[in-house]
Amino acid sequence: MTDKTPASPAKGPRSVALLLSLALLVGGLGILAAVVHFTMPRGGQLASSPSAIGGAFALTDQTGKAVSEQDLMGKPSLVFFGFTHCPDICPTKLFEITQMLDQLGTDATKVNVVFITVDPARDTAELLSTYLGSFHAGIRGFTGTEEQVTAAMRAYRAYARKVPLDAGGYTMDHTTFVYLMDRRGQFVSTFDVARDPAKAAQDLRRYL
Repeated sequence: MTDKTPASPAKGPRSVALLLSLALLVGGLGILAAVVHFTMPRGGQLASSPSAIGGAFALTDQTGKAVSEQDLMGKPSLVFFGFTHCPDICPTKLFEITQMLDQLGTDATKVNVVFITVDPARDTAELLSTYLGSFHAGIRGFTGTEEQVTAAMRAYRAYARKVPLDAGGYTMDHTTFVYLMDRRGQFVSTFDVARDPAKAAQDLRRYL
């Protein structure tokens, strides 16, 4: 009995080329993700080469004073991006930073700690001042226009996205790294504040 099952059509040169291109694209994206993952310094790990993280910005602090990257020079800095309506991550990070600064005692004045909003539409200087009143007095809040905040996020390679809520309004999805910058404004590493405050303070003292 003759098998009349139709034969599968042969893959032509175009199909093979398309499959090969897709395979190379997927493989390339995987390699890129791996490079980003393994070259991004983690908390406590020094950057081994100059970094593109950090740079110029022009914002306003919680007192209404104009500030730029020059205001952070001369001291190491911890920089964190967030927003005052954040329900969990931001207040938790700020509380952990507060505990660490309490452990530093008088040495807390030797480091800049900056909370940059990713929600300038709501986070005015006045609101930042009220919000940060619940945390260590050494933490400064920076805000600005949408364009100014976007430029600051771009300088630090930070990410933020507005997420609508079912009940109306919105929240923000954003980068949760705490950036450690040196006295010259150069990126050192991400800094882990979610640990024993005394150990975090001891680690930070190495850069004071």
